[in-house]
Amino acid sequence: MNNLIGLFKREASAAGVDMAAPIEAVNYVVMDTELTGLDVKKDSIVSVGAVRMQGGRILLGETFYEMVSPETELRSASIVVHGITPSDVADKRNIGSVIEDLLKFCSGAVVVGHFLSLDLAVLHREMKRLDRGKFPQPAADTLRVHEWIRDNSRSFGSQHNASDENKDLFSFAKKYHIPVSAAHNALMDAYITAQLFQRFLNSLPGLGVRTVKDLLRIAKP
Repeated sequence: MNNLIGLFKREASAAGVDMAAPIEAVNYVVMDTELTGLDVKKDSIVSVGAVRMQGGRILLGETFYEMVSPETELRSASIVVHGITPSDVADKRNIGSVIEDLLKFCSGAVVVGHFLSLDLAVLHREMKRLDRGKFPQPAADTLRVHEWIRDNSRSFGSQHNASDENKDLFSFAKKYHIPVSAAHNALMDAYITAQLFQRFLNSLPGLGVRTVKDLLRIAKP
């Protein structure tokens, strides 16, 4: 009996999120990270950006952005992408203290990202190294949401050919008419992802995805 009660409690709430709540009534944190290089198993976080959403509304004044003094050397290939140089982060905080603040910012929210599995893999690795366990919040990947909608909506599927689509964030931004500036960082990428997620949230209830539990079922990173 106690085991059943424990299972019910875990089902009803995960890190402060009600699994039965409607997706339009939930708090989200849309997150992006930049790395020292392209190897998620070895490279480390050099910046983290996040913005809060309340249902489908982006809370423009509630953001998180930190550049991080990385654990590994910045590689030239990644500097070209995000523009963060060694001198930019020489005096920044280390990932240990930044993660503490990030966890507070994400508390009680579903974390959302594009290709979020990559961000989470690095965060999990860093937290394990710091003896902090895994990143605790439930998570949803906009790429997975897009693929599910494509496969389960006739009108959507007729407009999007899965075989020739690019899956990176900026290709999706263009596809969904989301403006992108020439320069970008982790926070700007989080804003773009939040706008992408807005589009998807509007479609999901009509396709039977109405609760957080439904969303996590289709959007697991």
